[in-house]
Amino acid sequence: MVTTTAVLDMALVALGMVLTPGPNMIYLISRSIGQGWRAGMVSLGGTMVGFVVYMTMANVGLSAVFVLVPGLFVGLKLVGAAYLLHLAWKTLRPGGRSPFETVTLPRDSRSRLFRMGLVTNLLNPKAAIMYLALVPQFVDPSRGAAMAQAFVLGGVQITVSAVVNTAIVLAAGGIAAFLAGRPTWMAWQRRVTGTLLGAVGVKLALAAPAPANA
Repeated sequence: MVTTTAVLDMALVALGMVLTPGPNMIYLISRSIGQGWRAGMVSLGGTMVGFVVYMTMANVGLSAVFVLVPGLFVGLKLVGAAYLLHLAWKTLRPGGRSPFETVTLPRDSRSRLFRMGLVTNLLNPKAAIMYLALVPQFVDPSRGAAMAQAFVLGGVQITVSAVVNTAIVLAAGGIAAFLAGRPTWMAWQRRVTGTLLGAVGVKLALAAPAPANA
């Protein structure tokens, strides 16, 4: 139903997105550094639930539309590619920010940490773009069960995000301390992430004209 190429491409996009500075990344790292890895993991639980909410809402509403309105399918592809290129530019431009440049946050209870992780993700434009414009372009309606494909691909994204964010939460304190005294390493971290996003964005833009039933 879902090709290996689609899964690998989805995983690559998800990796680029999760490594790009954004509300989720900044919040999780800040909590992990300021309140410990356990607080980071509770917050991560909230963000993962937010992904499931987005995935369900997007898939239920859009799974049948791509076959009925092929132009919308192509349009969403272009929006997704443009957004990836935008993130690449924000990361690579002079003065771009690394996700390990954190802000100080007050200590909170576990229930509040979970809620804030959930709310942060629900209000995160990256999450909305992921499910409305990026995941759908890897769905091939000609292979049948478009909704099921979207859920599988969404599951790939959530898995990649969970694994990478768990590693970052557990290592956040040490990584932040390491990079703080090494501005050159911080700069290379941004360059690698930005280049990855840019390459995927260009690939998706070139493939955008392909029809939904290709």
